Amino acid sequence: MKVTRLKTRLVDVPFERPIATAIHQMRSVGCVLLELETDQGLVGESYVFTLNGVRLKVLNEMLLSFSHQVEGRDPHDVGAIGQAMWDEMNPIGHKGFSIAALTAIDTACWDLIGKAAEQPLHKLFGACRDRVKTYASGGLWLSQSIDECVAEAAGFVAAGFRAMKIRVGSANIQQDVERVRALRDAIGPDIELLADANQALSVKQAIRLGRELEAFELGWLEEPVPYHDLRGCAEVRTALMTPIAAGETEYTRYGMRDILQAHAVDVLMPDLQRIGGLSEMRRTCALAAAHDIPVSTHLFTEHSLCIAGAEPNCVSVEHMPWYALLFNEAMVIRDGMIDIPTRPGTGFSFNAEAIRRFELAH
Repeated sequence: MKVTRLKTRLVDVPFERPIATAIHQMRSVGCVLLELETDQGLVGESYVFTLNGVRLKVLNEMLLSFSHQVEGRDPHDVGAIGQAMWDEMNPIGHKGFSIAALTAIDTACWDLIGKAAEQPLHKLFGACRDRVKTYASGGLWLSQSIDECVAEAAGFVAAGFRAMKIRVGSANIQQDVERVRALRDAIGPDIELLADANQALSVKQAIRLGRELEAFELGWLEEPVPYHDLRGCAEVRTALMTPIAAGETEYTRYGMRDILQAHAVDVLMPDLQRIGGLSEMRRTCALAAAHDIPVSTHLFTEHSLCIAGAEPNCVSVEHMPWYALLFNEAMVIRDGMIDIPTRPGTGFSFNAEAIRRFELAH
């Protein structure tokens, strides 16, 4: 099998309403959709994104610039393709859009490998489970009122979730405490509650907030300080009983290694786009396992399920519904768990009607 053509399409998927974290103002996700066509009629699919579609064409150009590394090659040679891309991107660096391009090509190659074998990827990787824990992450934004959060939380529970994440990190710590208190009172003690500060706090602010939130038995406090302050994150972790989760903003296994060596997290949260694809995500899970640290994947729910199905220390995936409209298939959530799809490849395929609806010219 040979890849005959690398094809991209741009879409911008709007949210129902603008949403905000402590550091983000968001109205849409712009995606570069990648298709690798082959001489056997199979098509490998993947995507990468930017918030609000900002610099989407730049991301697309980066991806297209690596087409010569995959066209004419067998996608089964995904390791060689990835190494060639890694070597070529040395002058521009191994972070940012160059790694996003690697992610898209690597993931689409693996999708082809699964389709050619007529097997789901978690089976090819060596399956360890057929369902994985998840948490509702598509709500409880800092821009919402307490009443709106309480109402949305009830909807999450009704939809089958047994865990959810609220955003904190406002300028007023007591305001954050009251939001978490109200939500814990509403959902009760049996629903897991997580909190994400989105890097908005100083070390002392994070410790103060974390201590006040300990009464609510959070599953974790996520990204309490800026992602590059590993020493500060480790200091927060030492000061609190609540587990600390981070990692989504770092790149490749080398960034994950720095986090682990700094003893900065209790839960490592690699992001598929920033980590460098399914190949690098598997290496990252192995690295975390060697440090006895669990992994919970960030965003890219659909395409991360094959990792969760094959890596024993991948204990959960973030359920983010932003991209669901782009796929023909829907994720199945039951009793707080998502089923690992048994369809070939990643198990998800692009919806042509949705693409026509949201497509941008380029």
